[in-house]
Amino acid sequence: MEKGQRKTTPLLLCSHIVVLHLLSLVAETSAKVSAVIVFGDSSVDAGNNNFIPTIARSNFQPYGRDFEGGKATGRFCNGRIPTDFISESFGLKPYVPAYLDPKYNISDFASGVTFASAATGYDNATSDVLSVIPLWKQLEYYKGYQKNLSAYLGESKAKDTIAEALHLMSLGTNDFLENYYTMPGRASQFTPQQYQNFLAAIAENFIRSLYGLGARKVSLGGLPPMGCLPLERTTSIAGGNDCVARYNNIALEFNNRLKNLTIKLNQELPGLKLVFSNPYYIMLSIIKRPQLYGFESTSVACCATGMFEMGYACSRGQMFSCTDASKYVFWDSFHPTEMTNSIVAKYVVLRVLYQFLQ
Repeated sequence: MEKGQRKTTPLLLCSHIVVLHLLSLVAETSAKVSAVIVFGDSSVDAGNNNFIPTIARSNFQPYGRDFEGGKATGRFCNGRIPTDFISESFGLKPYVPAYLDPKYNISDFASGVTFASAATGYDNATSDVLSVIPLWKQLEYYKGYQKNLSAYLGESKAKDTIAEALHLMSLGTNDFLENYYTMPGRASQFTPQQYQNFLAAIAENFIRSLYGLGARKVSLGGLPPMGCLPLERTTSIAGGNDCVARYNNIALEFNNRLKNLTIKLNQELPGLKLVFSNPYYIMLSIIKRPQLYGFESTSVACCATGMFEMGYACSRGQMFSCTDASKYVFWDSFHPTEMTNSIVAKYVVLRVLYQFLQ
C-alpha cells in the first residue's frame, strides 16, 4: 500500500468503542490485581537490554517515535508494548518499567515491573546467542525484587502484593527462530517435537518456582503465528512472500503443549490460578484480514524497507520508514506496531485476563 492518510473503517471504530467501554468497566472494578510482573523477551522488554552488553537493543530512533515524548525507551516498537496496555487496563500505570533502568526504584516497581530481555527464550542457549538475560537470571532478579518490596512495604503487605500480582510470561519465539532453526546445536540434539517438550519442561519448572515464591496469579503466553513475521516471509525462498506454514505449525503445536501444561499445574498446585493467553488466532486474524482492523500493510513492516530490518538495521534505514505506523501490522521485521499491540492486549484482557478481577 502507498504511504498516505490512514482510513478508519466503521467496524474498527465500532470495535474500539466496545473495547474501550468494556475496559472502563474492568478499570472501575476494585483492583484485585496489585501489580503486573513480567518475564519474557522483546515482546515485553521495556528497556532492560539498554543496561547490558548486547546488540539486541532498540534505545534509538526511530523506535519509540510514537511513545510519550517520542522517546526510544528500549521497547521494540514505535510506542507501547502489550504489557503496558494490560497494566493500564487493570487500573495500574500505563507503562511497566524495566527493572534495570536506574531512573526507577522500588516505589515505581511496587505496582509493576518487567524483568524481560529482548532475544531471550526458555532455553539458556537462546539467551547466549546475543548475550542477553536468560530466564533463570530473570527469576533471580525477581527474588531480589521481592526482598526490596518487603523492605519497602513491610513483609506482610509485600506477600499480599505478590499473591495478588499478575505474573505475565511472554517468550518462546526466539527459541525456534533465533536458535533451533538458525544455530546448529539444538537441532542436532532434538527433533522439533522433542525440543518443544524440552522448552515446556523449562516453562513448568519456572511456574513452579514462581508458585514457591508466592505467586498465585500467572498468565502463560503462547506463540504468535511466527511464520507470518515479515522477516520469515522475506527469507523464505520458496514461499512467495506467504506465511511460512512450518513455523506456524510449530507455534500451534507448542501452544497446545502450553495449554495442557496450564491444565496440569492448576490441578497440582493448590491456590494457583494459571491461564493460557494465546495471541495466535487474533494475530492471524489481523494478518489475514487487516482491513477489518484498519490496517493496510501486513507482509511488510513500517521501519526501513520493512522486509528484514530490526534493531540497528532499522535505525540505519529509517529514511525509508513509513510515515504512519498505525497503518502497519508490524513495526519492524519481527515486532508488531503499537496499534497491533493494543488490539492483541485488549483481546487477551477481555478473553482471558478478566478472570483475575473476579
